[in-house]
Amino acid sequence: MKKLVLIALVLIVTVSFFSCSKDETEEPMLIVKFQFDKNQVRLNNLGQPSTVAVGNAAQSPDFNSISAHYLEFAPSATTQLGQGEVIYHAPETTLGGSTAIDFSKAIISEEGETFLKIPLSQIQSGNYEWLRVSLAYQNYEIKVRSQGVDYTGTLASFVGYNTYIGEHSIKNTTFPVNANKLQGYWAFALNDQPYSTSGQAPAGATTVPNPIASTSPIPAGSCVVTGKFPTNLVITGNETRDIIITLSLSINNSFEWHEVIQDGKYEPSEGENVVDMGLRGLIPTYVK
Repeated sequence: MKKLVLIALVLIVTVSFFSCSKDETEEPMLIVKFQFDKNQVRLNNLGQPSTVAVGNAAQSPDFNSISAHYLEFAPSATTQLGQGEVIYHAPETTLGGSTAIDFSKAIISEEGETFLKIPLSQIQSGNYEWLRVSLAYQNYEIKVRSQGVDYTGTLASFVGYNTYIGEHSIKNTTFPVNANKLQGYWAFALNDQPYSTSGQAPAGATTVPNPIASTSPIPAGSCVVTGKFPTNLVITGNETRDIIITLSLSINNSFEWHEVIQDGKYEPSEGENVVDMGLRGLIPTYVK
């Protein structure tokens, strides 16, 4: 009996040792998450506060999920796009002809969910003032009025520079595409009614806030949103704990249309056309 007890104690000590060793040697990670804030300041393309244009109306959508194509840390306001520390670049494909984001391989995450998790050892040490994120896909719910009746529908908005889409779904509706789609392709389905449609927003209909546009511009047709850390993110290369970055995106009246009937309701059946589906600002924060 004493021999069995001794063996059991040895096993417990051995398991505990290996468990502790694993915890102590686990590599610190960089973790990136998204947050959607309808009360965050609403910005224009130059990163300045913006109101809804006269003759238009807007609403703050209820976000379901989002995807990004590219993330970069920039040391200063003069760091050109691509010259900072690129920490993520999504898979691309030429299946549709020209190079495009491969939607079938996109990481799509909900608010608060981990979008990206990479070892800190893979990131160049440095002092970073800005963060750039190239958004690719948005999925959110909006309010729609038709013939005096209000409905809720779900919109899939592809805001990346160019995206190859095999097919995508909104709830129980599947949209076969099998082609490249430039920034502004969208699809919509009512949540409780058998109605769906899709289309292409005109060029330039997506706001992309960049407060350092004068010193570090972004290409037209991209969706590289730029935001400044409240205090610089310093990566030394000697971190022992995870760094969690939260990308807070402004959805403050981010879905905007031109009104035909001045009632603040989006009524596409009355000829009201969407003029903007872009996010309205980025505030990146971190916890070490």
